[in-house]
Amino acid sequence: MQKYGLVGYPLKHSFSIGYFNEKFSSEKIEAEYINFEIPDINNFPEIIEANPNLHGLNVTIPYKEKVIPYLDELDKQTAAIGAVNVIKIIRNKGGKPKLIGYNSDIIGFTQSIQPLLQSHHKKALILGTGGASKAVFHGLKNLGIEAKFVSRTARFGMLTYEELNAEIIKEYTVIVNCTPVGMYPKVDACPDIPYEAITSEHLLYDLLYNPNITLFMKKGEAKGAVTKNGLEMLLLQAFAAWEIWQK
Repeated sequence: MQKYGLVGYPLKHSFSIGYFNEKFSSEKIEAEYINFEIPDINNFPEIIEANPNLHGLNVTIPYKEKVIPYLDELDKQTAAIGAVNVIKIIRNKGGKPKLIGYNSDIIGFTQSIQPLLQSHHKKALILGTGGASKAVFHGLKNLGIEAKFVSRTARFGMLTYEELNAEIIKEYTVIVNCTPVGMYPKVDACPDIPYEAITSEHLLYDLLYNPNITLFMKKGEAKGAVTKNGLEMLLLQAFAAWEIWQK
């Protein structure tokens, strides 16, 4: 039986294991999906060695960037992004398995946000600087939207939360939350931005999906903004991951 799985830490609220095992069962696919919760990326090779039937992996926090040195190859777009969330494992008889890294986050994000974009959505703020934020940056770039990262600490070419003001918020009418702030169980938290400057011209997109409506989204809706959570992105990137493993 073929195996697939998810690498990350921690994996208490994993969407993938339920989604894929349900898919395998309903479509009569002889496969299983397993969570590989590892406290250190140095444990990654052990997963490959101990599971000879493993043909594909998803990668989540905090290893989307850290896993890259363990791979044999990245597809062109993934190399530009610098973050991996899908690994295809090609096994040849008697040979060393070949690990190829892909990014399906960019596919899920682009396909889910595109229908919401209007002509005035020309600039975006990306809250957070982790692996998912890099896919979001390249997805927005592909859609013709200029994006700027917002970081907790000062970094070259990025804004800090302290620097955000009404003028900047007015200029950047798409705001994407790529941080875990506001995720269950800490549902009373939200990214620290000037929500009073949000208008009906804004689109607030939260990569979180638990809760269904985050405080970030609620504050945007209160100002008339269009909002969307990350559930559709999650589903679309899962579809894309399966296609990558099967091609």
